[in-house]
Amino acid sequence: SEETVEKLSKLIKDFPFPVRHIWHEDKGWRKNAILNRAAAEASSDYLIFIDGDCILHTHFVKEHINHRKPGTVLTGRRVYLSPAATSLIFQSGDFRKVHSLPVALRLLYDRYAGQSSAHLENALYLGNMFLRKFVNRKDRGVLGSNFSLYRNDLIRINGFDEQYTAPYVGEDTDLEYRLRLAGMQVKTLKHLAIQYHLFHHRQEKNTLNEEIFKKTKSEGRYYAEKGINQYLASGS
Repeated sequence: SEETVEKLSKLIKDFPFPVRHIWHEDKGWRKNAILNRAAAEASSDYLIFIDGDCILHTHFVKEHINHRKPGTVLTGRRVYLSPAATSLIFQSGDFRKVHSLPVALRLLYDRYAGQSSAHLENALYLGNMFLRKFVNRKDRGVLGSNFSLYRNDLIRINGFDEQYTAPYVGEDTDLEYRLRLAGMQVKTLKHLAIQYHLFHHRQEKNTLNEEIFKKTKSEGRYYAEKGINQYLASGS
C-alpha cells in the first residue's frame, strides 16, 4: 500500500547502504512475479533471497557471500519459532531478541511440549568445516526463503515461473528442478546460513501447482514459460 511505501521510504534513509524498494499492488499471491522484477532491477551480480517473515542470523549474508560460486545455488535452513517465542520478539520490538536467553528457553520448552517449535537443531552455527561435513551428509533441497545464486544463473533459466499463482512448489521446488536441469549444483549451507521463521498460520497447498510442475517435468524444460525476461532491458 501507499502507507507501507511511505513508512519504508523513511526507514531506508537510515541504512548505511543503498536500498531499493520494489513493490506491486496486492492482487493475491504473486511472489514469483515480484521476485523476477526485483532480480531484473538488481544492480549486483549476486542475489540472496529471503522471506519477510524470517529473521537472519548475524553471519547469514557473510556465509552466502563467502561460499558463492558460478553455476552453484546455495541454500541454508531455518528454525520454526513457536507462537509464544514469536510473541516475545514482537513485544520486545527488537528482532535481535531472537538470540536472547528468554526466547531460547521458550523455544526449548515449546519444542518438548509439542507447541510448534521445530528444527531447533538448525540454529546451531558450525564454523568448523570438518564437523559441518560430518553433520551435513544428507542432500538438501532449495529453500525458497534461504538461497542465493549468481544473477546470470537465474536469468539462464528465465527466473521464477509466474505460472504459479499460489504458494508452494513454484518458488523453490520448481526452481531447483530447472536449475539442476540446466547443469547447476545445489550446495547446502546448513549450520552456516541460519534464519528464524516467525510463526503464522500457513496457507493450504494448491493442487494446481502440482499439475504445473508435472507438466514442466514431463517436458524436461528448464526455461520458464513466463519468467524474468519480460522485465529485462535489452542486454541485461
